[in-house]
Amino acid sequence: MFADRAKIYIRSGKGGDGHVSFRRELFVPNGGPDGGDGGKGGDVIFEVDEGLNTLSDYRHKQKYSAGDGESGKKTRCHGANGEDLILKVPEGTVIKEAESGKVIADMSGENRRQVILKGGRGGLGNMNFATATMQAPKYAQPGQQARELWVRLELKVIADVGLVGFPNVGKSTLLARVTNAKPKIANYHFTTLNPNLGVVDLEGGRGFVIADIPGLIEGASEGIGLGHEFLRHIERTKVLIHMVDAASTEGRDPVDDIEKINLELKAYNEEIAARPQVIAANKIDVIYEGDEDPVQRIRDVFEPQGIKVFAVSAVSGKGIKELLYYVRELLDTVPDEAVVFEQEFFPEDMHIDENLTYTVEKSAEEANTYIVEGPKIEKMLGYTNLDSEKGFTFFQRFLKEQGILDELEAAGIQEGDTVRMYGLQFDYYK
Repeated sequence: MFADRAKIYIRSGKGGDGHVSFRRELFVPNGGPDGGDGGKGGDVIFEVDEGLNTLSDYRHKQKYSAGDGESGKKTRCHGANGEDLILKVPEGTVIKEAESGKVIADMSGENRRQVILKGGRGGLGNMNFATATMQAPKYAQPGQQARELWVRLELKVIADVGLVGFPNVGKSTLLARVTNAKPKIANYHFTTLNPNLGVVDLEGGRGFVIADIPGLIEGASEGIGLGHEFLRHIERTKVLIHMVDAASTEGRDPVDDIEKINLELKAYNEEIAARPQVIAANKIDVIYEGDEDPVQRIRDVFEPQGIKVFAVSAVSGKGIKELLYYVRELLDTVPDEAVVFEQEFFPEDMHIDENLTYTVEKSAEEANTYIVEGPKIEKMLGYTNLDSEKGFTFFQRFLKEQGILDELEAAGIQEGDTVRMYGLQFDYYK
């Protein structure tokens, strides 16, 4: 069964707790604290697998957890790190936060592997807290909590060209003729229930990938029938072939069909509706001679709008070559970048509790130095990898959105002054 959607629960590993112990050996005076650090919790990682083309693996199991870090041990032994959880998905999978629907990651293009939830940091053992005045600390740091999240996985097929139109207008027949794809073909509505992909080979290696999108009906943009499930798969396409039954074999008006489908596309996503489009007026081999030429009627309506119309027969192959080469020309006018959905939801944000406090104050001991600290800052730094570009971007956004930059300016900070946050220190510049 083709599965292009799934909802799953993911959880990273909890950090192991730091250990409290003291060295007690015969003939070893002043052994002192030797409690080791806890291990880091495992990350939840999504990875593209070229051998997958559906999300069916996630239909039968909903909950996935990475390994927890082990607690620290005596004699300064570090707890083992939790095992990472790697979830394989097909290329084109978009990962969204389940409640808001905002994009967390798009597993396509160059993004082949992404950490979605980071494991908790391991806690420090009591060996780290010994000082000249506190030589026998009896406490250790607990490991950071695991992160958890419900996400929706949506597979949006990656194709250069999308075939759209009402059911039973010949889209699958066209795909079977111009590619090696073998879609199911029969003379009834909704023969195609899943998107089919095929590669069109043209001279000079100028081929392209084409997707047969299951037939749309009026009201699809509102979810009528299987509307949203079908429309989702044309979001990445660059050019649309709008196929229509020019012979009206089912009694529908071809001009009206085209206008209705275009309205559905616009209602679903105006940007998609504005993409280059070409009309394939199909089934010309069964048009009765002597009747009004329906293809010319379609041309009279749509070619003044800049939409080229081709008279074709998917069964006999007439007009297909001209259609495909024109589509190739349209593709050459479209930017070659893949359609990749930008990240809208940042899992690290939700783990910085809005109710946690922090303070901003000028140092009484060091000139031109400002100290920012408190539970909110400590938690943010614990969850953020400032060595990575994404982590540093999040850190900058955190300072701005939490009002910390405004408070520093209110406290009198000037460019070049130093800001210190626990172990982190940097110079302030606007």
